[in-house]
Amino acid sequence: MSINVFKTRDVLVEVARQLFARLGFNNTTMNDIAQASNKGRRTLYTYFKSKDDILLAVIESEMDQLCNTLSDIVMLELPADEKLITFLYTRLDTMKMIVARNGTIRADFFRDIWRVEKARKNFNLQESILIKKILDDGIAEGIFDVPDTESTAYIIHSVLRGLDVPYIRGKMGDSESERDNVMNLFFNGIKKK
Repeated sequence: MSINVFKTRDVLVEVARQLFARLGFNNTTMNDIAQASNKGRRTLYTYFKSKDDILLAVIESEMDQLCNTLSDIVMLELPADEKLITFLYTRLDTMKMIVARNGTIRADFFRDIWRVEKARKNFNLQESILIKKILDDGIAEGIFDVPDTESTAYIIHSVLRGLDVPYIRGKMGDSESERDNVMNLFFNGIKKK
């Protein structure tokens, strides 16, 4: 595919994201997207079969950006424990920002989590790989003692997914004491030593 093909698709996705955020997914038509992007409906249908396909592309685009941000954290020159906490909170804060900036898509996020999960499938895999890298680095640095980094990465990823909605809704804040509690839980567990 040529650069222009990717550029046109990216423009359509961004225009759709803005319209979905402002008007809501249900109130936005394919024609609205075509007009707002200065493209014809035929062009729009060349890239996407339906409005659902565009929504999936919007969510995937947001997840790609988040994955790039998290990849940058994994490459930081930090001890693995600091890197893991930075990763966790950057991920939660960025997810909260993504949902907030997408306005009325927010309601669809909470109402139709299965659609979101379908779009997040690749991100979920990539996130587990990034967490595993931090854990492997931590073992190499002598910071972590994890017998199975792949399973542990999957567990941490699953915990993060479970924290998304409470964090986004403000049920779990980011006060210093709550962050200390999260760090204590991750690094010390709950069993008395």
